[in-house]
Amino acid sequence: MSLSLSLPNKTKANPSSRLKLTFLLPLRLLFMLSRLSSLLRNLHPPPLLSSRSPSMARVLSLPTPLPLSLAPKTITSIRVSAQSGFLINTNSLRVSPSLKSSLCDRGFNSLCREDGRGLAPLGRVWASQREYRKVRRRASRSKVKELELNVSICIEEDLPDDAEILSITEMLRLNVPMAMKLAFDGLKDSAYKTRDAAISDVGGFENVELSLLLCNDEFICKLNKEWRDEDHPTDVLSMSQHAPELKLPILMLGDIVISVETAARQAEERGHTLLDEIRILMVHGLLHLLGFDHEISEEAEAEMEKEEERLLKSLRWKGKGLIQSAYDAETNANSHNEYTDDRKKEGSLRFYKPKFNYIFCDMDGTLLNSRSQISSANVKALKEAVSRGVKVVIATGKARSAVISILKMVDLSGKDGVVSEFSPGVFLQGLLVYGRQGREVFRRNLDPDVCREACLYSWENKIPLIAFTKDRCLTLFNHSLVDSVHTIYHEPKAEIMPSVEHLLAAADIQKMIFLDTPVGVATTLRPYWTEATRDRATVVQAVPDMLEIVPHGTSKGSGVKILLDHLGITAEEVMAIGDGENDVEMLELASLGVALSNGSEKTKAVANVIGDSNDEDGVADAIYRNGSL
Repeated sequence: MSLSLSLPNKTKANPSSRLKLTFLLPLRLLFMLSRLSSLLRNLHPPPLLSSRSPSMARVLSLPTPLPLSLAPKTITSIRVSAQSGFLINTNSLRVSPSLKSSLCDRGFNSLCREDGRGLAPLGRVWASQREYRKVRRRASRSKVKELELNVSICIEEDLPDDAEILSITEMLRLNVPMAMKLAFDGLKDSAYKTRDAAISDVGGFENVELSLLLCNDEFICKLNKEWRDEDHPTDVLSMSQHAPELKLPILMLGDIVISVETAARQAEERGHTLLDEIRILMVHGLLHLLGFDHEISEEAEAEMEKEEERLLKSLRWKGKGLIQSAYDAETNANSHNEYTDDRKKEGSLRFYKPKFNYIFCDMDGTLLNSRSQISSANVKALKEAVSRGVKVVIATGKARSAVISILKMVDLSGKDGVVSEFSPGVFLQGLLVYGRQGREVFRRNLDPDVCREACLYSWENKIPLIAFTKDRCLTLFNHSLVDSVHTIYHEPKAEIMPSVEHLLAAADIQKMIFLDTPVGVATTLRPYWTEATRDRATVVQAVPDMLEIVPHGTSKGSGVKILLDHLGITAEEVMAIGDGENDVEMLELASLGVALSNGSEKTKAVANVIGDSNDEDGVADAIYRNGSL
């Protein structure tokens, strides 16, 4: 007999690039290699042969909008006795992490132990332990025929090394065979009229093969687009590999692909655990592989819903069936809005591969709201970003000590936070740049002549002025606006100098800020100092009631560029978030520039994306919506 096996070409996984190998082997010998076929299917699924396979059974879309490098992984083969109770034997099959899958040319990683030695065998679990009816022991001469279930539980390589995922995968080693056995038993006396009866009794097969893959939204979105021409993530997809016309003794049931990211969101919305949701999705996908299809008619939908309910109730698993849960979700306006605005929900981000390695974020008007506070939503988003390995870098007009003080209040400073004395950052509008280990890598001082002129102008016109010199603030007289810079904006408390000469001699000055009303800044201060400084300095604004004078040719953007070069970071790795004119260059430099809606028109004009305002958790919105995690 002749058999053609399709093996993956190293170049690209598509039908036109497969290598065909033909073997002349006895049919019986080929079926002895069935365990190998399970591995081949995981690495490169064979063509879908059934007439309804290409549609990929999962069609129910629910509302929707996380690098893993481990030792070689283990695919688990689970053996179940069809008649003598519920006997489970486990063994492991080693797979090299370098092997790639044809599913979107991505790799699969399957469950392994931390020591890299594979899964510990569970041994035998008898009927009394699993609440299945005991069967009277037959005479030894009457050998019981066993139906072998080969179940592969796999983890897609871009899912993070998350303890909960590994724990769930361990549970699925038992749960999947239990659900399969119960579903198979229901086929014998099935009275369903709409189910495709191509699989009616598994007793005629020697073994059954099924694989289940856990992945993230990005992976399942590519599958959904490729197989169903629907360009959005979904929760579960099923791919049948059953070929009844071949009359094989092996039932190649197919593949179930579940997005852990979407499952996590749905679990939170429906009030149960992630394991509960994955069990529900697994049951739904399994029923599709067994011929149920809720899309063809209302009667078919009702029958599949009934079978979902039966399996979940019989297995004593929590939650409603997926069909009923979908109807419930359609009545939830929040769920609908979440999908249409493509904003990712924070609870699922730990299962998502970050798109950007770095987030450069402004402070005033961006991370801080109009009350100069960081909202709890922004705090949560930043903590999730850090936990996912994303580096958050502050780029601000503030002094570093001020930023540390602010973030310390919300537990975002220190070694494991966003900022510390040992972390990189861009401060004082790019005039002070700190690199690795918090060491100063760049400093630029303001022209002493400009400093003197500004001090004299402040003294003569009684317009409050603050000179910034690294982590100190200096001024010439008391004023409520000067105090507000400390009490509201958390900058270092200004030290009052007895004279202009004393102030200029105290330290090198990086920048100066005039304080006035927004009208006074716009109509008097800005026009005057734009003309007075000319090529010696530059005037910028971060907030309406302050005018900053900084050295000519410098900016926050130039400071960011210096830091990127120092750290060896490319612009493609960076998302930047800001609001003011001083953020324009930073947003232009980043791969993705996000301007908050409260920002200046100039800033919004150069941004790739306009986000929510700083009073609407704009930073969190930018992180979740744009997939920066």
